[in-house]
Amino acid sequence: MGTDRWQDEWLQGPGQPEKVVPTVERAQLDLRQLRWLRIAAVAEATTLILLIGVAVPLKHLGEWPAGVRVLGPTHGFAFVAYLWLVLQSFGAGLVSRGEAGRLVLAAFVPMAGFLAAHFLTSRAAAPLDRRLSR
Repeated sequence: MGTDRWQDEWLQGPGQPEKVVPTVERAQLDLRQLRWLRIAAVAEATTLILLIGVAVPLKHLGEWPAGVRVLGPTHGFAFVAYLWLVLQSFGAGLVSRGEAGRLVLAAFVPMAGFLAAHFLTSRAAAPLDRRLSR
């Protein structure tokens, strides 16, 4: 056995993991992450409804393709940003695997993003002591 800590961990495996003590600062970061996820859910749902309900009919019925050219990439950006925030929240442990799956599915259903935003609002409104006990 070497005297180097890295060599010892490599040979014997890591020691006991350090416990992470939740703090108020961590809870505030969690709230900020949930707030951004809620904003992204509303933006994604709004752009999807505008794209499907306004821009596509105007393109096909009104011979006006400019709406799709503008709202298509806008919705694409909102969609990717929303999925990125869902993955970040899942990785941070703010949402479970099932909740993350439901949030992703909500991105594909018109108006479901508003239900996701409502879920995220109730998650953020949970008492601080419950969030600190995670």
